[in-house]
Amino acid sequence: MVATSSGAARPDEIRRHNLALMLTHVHRDGALSRAELTQRLGLSRSTVKSLVDDLTQLGLVADVVPSAGQGGSTGVGRPSHVVAPHRGGPFVLAVDIGVEETTFAAVGLGGDVYARQTRATARIQEPGAVVDAVADWVVRSGGDGCDWGDGWLAGVGISVPGTVDATSGRVGIAPNLDWHDVPLGALLADRLPAAVPAAVGNDADLAVLAEHARGSARGSADVVYLMVRVGLGAGIIAAGLPLRGHSGSSGEIGHNQLDPAGPPCHCGKRGCAETFIGDGALLALAGHPGPVSDAAVASVFDQARDGDERALSAIRTVAGHLGHVIGDLVNTLDPERVVVGGSLTGLLDVARPELEAALANATFAVLGRRADLRAGALGDDAALLGAAEAAFASLLADPVGARA
Repeated sequence: MVATSSGAARPDEIRRHNLALMLTHVHRDGALSRAELTQRLGLSRSTVKSLVDDLTQLGLVADVVPSAGQGGSTGVGRPSHVVAPHRGGPFVLAVDIGVEETTFAAVGLGGDVYARQTRATARIQEPGAVVDAVADWVVRSGGDGCDWGDGWLAGVGISVPGTVDATSGRVGIAPNLDWHDVPLGALLADRLPAAVPAAVGNDADLAVLAEHARGSARGSADVVYLMVRVGLGAGIIAAGLPLRGHSGSSGEIGHNQLDPAGPPCHCGKRGCAETFIGDGALLALAGHPGPVSDAAVASVFDQARDGDERALSAIRTVAGHLGHVIGDLVNTLDPERVVVGGSLTGLLDVARPELEAALANATFAVLGRRADLRAGALGDDAALLGAAEAAFASLLADPVGARA
């Protein structure tokens, strides 16, 4: 997007808008020279310098002259200043609540993870315990300082495997956590400092934000992201914007019914998509003993790569079901790109032909040929980094207001 330099808006509004655009570019792409920012924003060099000075004074970016061999040179003459996220500037607390594990991380501008901690979800599964854990991290960060630097806390973002009203932060239902109608956003607001905004979102919705910002969905305006873990969900970017639906539950494809006579689902129905696609379905087909876990899923893929026929058959079967579900999404949404993430990303490595055959069979031919199928680039951190993106949203939208 090109910056605004004229029009009906007041000069201070234009400046704040341009500051937000510049900070977003640095957040998305990391260190950029002033020359690159001048080209991207379509502003004069003097205006760009002034904006950089403002962001530097706000403690958001560092403006440095690179030494020889570090980049930033524009060819002839002095090297261009490089503008990068300020390591001692803002960070957010990102939380990814998984069925098996919950990960907490301090994430800086640019997506750098400063510190992380993983806990067994069973120990903090109650919503109140999650809020207590978040509040504990905020206290340990000191609000304006933290153990991993001199930064300041700019927000909190939480990823939940369930339906979420992103405006209020209310979780409608998270069946794999046994959560129903949980006002998580309000609970957080009661415990966090007033100056620290909190964002709550569905895991797939947040994961697609991260993949769109710095992963496999980057550069595409129309994307479907499949989050395949214990459950199954989709995050959607349409015309460059998140698509969440009227109540925030778009993409809840895990409970689309594939077979009315199929296996029972914990939601009370039979034959839901996630009874055919997901960690539990794969492990059952592979005859894997014991509880569902990331380690167990990884072992099935290892066995398949070593030539185990039952493991390979299980993966191919699940890939076929996933291809059918993706086909329905392609027919409905006509995405440019489809990204598969979560614990079953390996399906694209081990059973891509089976997945693509099922996709081709399920889609209108023209749409099927246009869909670009990719594995997620961010791995298990997609939802976590998406929670960070949501937490940074207020700061990126108005850097001046966020520091006021």
